[in-house]
Amino acid sequence: AGNENLTIIFGDILKTDIKTLVQAEFQSLRPMACANLPYYITTPVLAALLESRAFEAVTVMVQKEVAQRICAPAGKGDYGAFSVFCQYYAEPEIVANVPPNCFIPRPNVGSAVIRLDRYAEPPVQTLDEQFMFSVIRASFNQRRKTLVNGLSNAPGLNVSKEKIKEVLARMELSETVRGETLTLEQFAQLADLLRG
Repeated sequence: AGNENLTIIFGDILKTDIKTLVQAEFQSLRPMACANLPYYITTPVLAALLESRAFEAVTVMVQKEVAQRICAPAGKGDYGAFSVFCQYYAEPEIVANVPPNCFIPRPNVGSAVIRLDRYAEPPVQTLDEQFMFSVIRASFNQRRKTLVNGLSNAPGLNVSKEKIKEVLARMELSETVRGETLTLEQFAQLADLLRG
């Protein structure tokens, strides 16, 4: 009360139209999101914040392993579908590690503050963003499988092993390649060639 520049909006972030809310509340401003996210809903909340494309930057405290996964480059053990998703929308950077002894009561996990600076335009172009994300998810669903097997078995993709092998050959990639070795740029190319 008494702070004219503060408005508290009660609601469920996962049921809120974030883009509409931000446009209504922050016209002509440079909105940024800053939060200490509940760890059990970190992924869906962060996905919603990034997909809204409503914020110039998102700075959040998350579990340390999640922060490392978001920032992981292709080929590293932490690299996964969520890494690629986040790196499509923003440039992530871990700005601070927060050890368990910073909290009372002390949690069992370490935390990290991560900043994601949103790209004005995605770093890669793709014919169909949703299809590209479907390809990315399918590529990591069964990590031990090759990309050929993972994509051909993915429900909803409807791509044959022959088509996948042909596309990998065009990309000069081995038939035994796994999803975790592909960069965002390669995923965009893969999705466009599979779609075409």
